[in-house]
Amino acid sequence: MLLDTPLCDFGWQAPDFTLQDAYGKSFTMGEHLGDKGLLIAFICNHCPYVQRIGERLAKDTKRLMAEGVNVLAIMSNDYHMYEQDSPDNMKAFSKQYGFTFPYLIDEDQTIGQQYNATCTPDFFGFNKNGELQYRGRLDDIRMENTSNRVPELVNAMGMIAKTGHGPKEQFPSMGCSIKWRD
Repeated sequence: MLLDTPLCDFGWQAPDFTLQDAYGKSFTMGEHLGDKGLLIAFICNHCPYVQRIGERLAKDTKRLMAEGVNVLAIMSNDYHMYEQDSPDNMKAFSKQYGFTFPYLIDEDQTIGQQYNATCTPDFFGFNKNGELQYRGRLDDIRMENTSNRVPELVNAMGMIAKTGHGPKEQFPSMGCSIKWRD
């Protein structure tokens, strides 16, 4: 089912968390909130929308990280019901697309719920103070000529890195619903 995310709640304070990646290494959000901000991407392996942007996501996040923006990805789906999203498959998915950011497991789905993550992909851009400044998609798909254009997400995170504030006009993410446990 295709879903759109809510609009950005500018200034919403990101709740801190500690999650593990598929290898068992722990990552804390607060430790990744750098001087240039933090991008948190809710993604999963089996979503066709995430699969479609996988290579772009890897490329764009490498660019952002080179500019000092930190990146974390979170998988909140119930992987017991969706085996494709299991930790072992997360390892393979990360390798397939060349992800260089931590890809974390939200085992009890608490973080996805605290962030009101709606779909995959769902992007949250925070300034250095942990204040939400972007909630949107990788690109504004309404743009006709995208060949020489910097992607929406990269523009937004660049603006946050420089000014601490995101763009006023944002386009909601759209994708597959997060698969919550009953």
